[in-house]
Amino acid sequence: MNRQVILVAAASVLVGMVVLGLKTLAYQVTGSVALFSDALESIINVAASAAALVALCVSARPADENHPFGHTKAEYFSAVVEGVLVIVAAITILREAWLGFLDPQMPTDPWQGMLLNGAATVLNTLWCWVLLRIGRRHRSPALIADGKHLLADVITSIGVLAGFVLVPLTGWAQLDSIIAALVAVNVLWMGWGLMRESVGGLMDEAAPPDMVERMRKLVAAHGEGALEAHDFRTRHAGRLIFLEFHLVVPGQMSVAEAHAICDRIEAAFHEDMEEASVTIHVEPEHEALRQQREKAAGGIMVL
Repeated sequence: MNRQVILVAAASVLVGMVVLGLKTLAYQVTGSVALFSDALESIINVAASAAALVALCVSARPADENHPFGHTKAEYFSAVVEGVLVIVAAITILREAWLGFLDPQMPTDPWQGMLLNGAATVLNTLWCWVLLRIGRRHRSPALIADGKHLLADVITSIGVLAGFVLVPLTGWAQLDSIIAALVAVNVLWMGWGLMRESVGGLMDEAAPPDMVERMRKLVAAHGEGALEAHDFRTRHAGRLIFLEFHLVVPGQMSVAEAHAICDRIEAAFHEDMEEASVTIHVEPEHEALRQQREKAAGGIMVL
């Protein structure tokens, strides 16, 4: 695990606390339910960032006897936790929005509250860009999930500020609660997306089609001497991508020659896709043809 990823995750907790402080102050100044909903989501951000940091520290552990494929899937647990926390936050916001709708109150000092909330939104926007950029560079589901959550927070904050402007201008106090309810719906939707993506990783979902195509091209470019490659199977676990495939070689080729081709392919993957784990099953040509005939005959061996 790149040390930069751990440092960014730790910094994310600190940034989240600063943003939480600004949004909480904005809520205390105004008493707005909408700004309360925005501050509540920031509490979830801090908790989720802390969970991501713990998961990244666990996933950085090297492979051992009990975990021969490493600990990278630990990152998905933080994303699942984050999704659950988002859903809890959305339900809490909906409750406060309903109570505020039943007993509407005009916010006090709304312009100062908007200024504080706006400063927090700018900080979140900058940090969201950092998280997504570094998370994608290092293929870290925890950082990407944290970045996407912050992106949702930025979008909702912009929506809150845009709608909140109308509250003092129109004098419609219930608009504050309506904005909070809309925030809750958006937060709920983003939480579902985070959980769906994380469960896909835990269930050994295949790598994206563009990445699989990139792998095929690498095998074709560096598999000189082999006849074909087939039965590509992929899965991803955190930042790691696992690839298995069958490499067909001439029947008379020696083990040493076939091994040299595999070494060349593996070296190409290490150079181009450092965090890919490749397993190659070598097949002589006649065995591959026999299997193809069996498949064509519906599993019945053709002699």
